[in-house]
Amino acid sequence: MLSIRRCVRPGALALVAGGLCLAAATPASAQAKLDAHYKATLAGLPIGEGSWIVDLGEKEYTAAVTGMTSGLLKILSGGKGTGSVQGVVAGGQFAPATYAASINTHKKTEEIRVSLNGGKVKEYKIEPPQEPNDERVAITEAHRLGVTDPMTGALARMPGTGEMRVAEACQRKVAVFDGRMRYDLQLAFKRMDNVRAKKGYSGTVVVCSIYFTPIAGHVPDRYALKYLAQARDAEVWLAPVAGTRVMAPYRLQMETPLGMGIVEATQFVSTASTNCCKSAKTQ
Repeated sequence: MLSIRRCVRPGALALVAGGLCLAAATPASAQAKLDAHYKATLAGLPIGEGSWIVDLGEKEYTAAVTGMTSGLLKILSGGKGTGSVQGVVAGGQFAPATYAASINTHKKTEEIRVSLNGGKVKEYKIEPPQEPNDERVAITEAHRLGVTDPMTGALARMPGTGEMRVAEACQRKVAVFDGRMRYDLQLAFKRMDNVRAKKGYSGTVVVCSIYFTPIAGHVPDRYALKYLAQARDAEVWLAPVAGTRVMAPYRLQMETPLGMGIVEATQFVSTASTNCCKSAKTQ
């Protein structure tokens, strides 16, 4: 029988993330905060849970996750840990500055640190270092340009002032660098659906198909990568964060060799505020 780790180990569909405590954990001029809790199941059986806190400001943002790793599929591998990201809002888009993750599995603990500037990876480090492998596709300078981290890549910032729950929320391609691998995530509109969390959001979500393409930092012949690259049934469900133009993942699902893997919010509470002295609106 294939192990869960072998089937779905890479954190390719990076959607929910972050959890190391940052000094600037909450932006001084926060516009909104998302407090979400997720439960992971495989073939209907619970296999993990975690929380995601996102603080969105006019000029900066932070996000932190605990209990699960920054690539959702890593949850299905049995890995747990924490992660974090801190960045700025520039030109209406998120620009990460630092990304960190601590991943614990039954074999080892892995620490990842990445620093970025304007979509360029300045430096990155993995402890302990990855084992040398001549078959691994080398990460070049070009692979470190025009990228984002897994956590920031999970957030969709919508332009304009109209309705956010539209097909256009899915029409994007995300270039991701997670400290170990460079990959692309291509999203495409699939349908609309309705959800009701046990606590928080209730309403329409936009369901996107999501396709994974490895670019560099990987070993091409590994079964898990081939499986992910060929998968055509993965979905991410996006819900709005109150008071912002941001959509965040409510649910991720994908068929695996061991059954349907699902990560879904049990709590999705977003609170919007215009400033510290005015009342906030919660969704």
